[in-house]
Amino acid sequence: MGQLNIKNAALIAEAKELAALLRTTATGAVRAAVQEKLAATKEARARKVAAIMEIGERASKLVPPGTTSDHSDLYDEHGLPR
Repeated sequence: MGQLNIKNAALIAEAKELAALLRTTATGAVRAAVQEKLAATKEARARKVAAIMEIGERASKLVPPGTTSDHSDLYDEHGLPR
């Protein structure tokens, strides 16, 4: 298993303070903090993706029926502009 070696005195002090408040070890406090931040970050990302998908859904309804992305009339058989 990998190892995490923290050499920041302020962070170590904060981890120990959090551990005391949570009545756990410094490792337990760091684990809890990382798990909480990871869950919040994943939730925020999921909300952003859902919002983008909703925008796409609304925008797709604005495209007139029969509209395609075929632009063959703009290019010749070699893919160059006409």
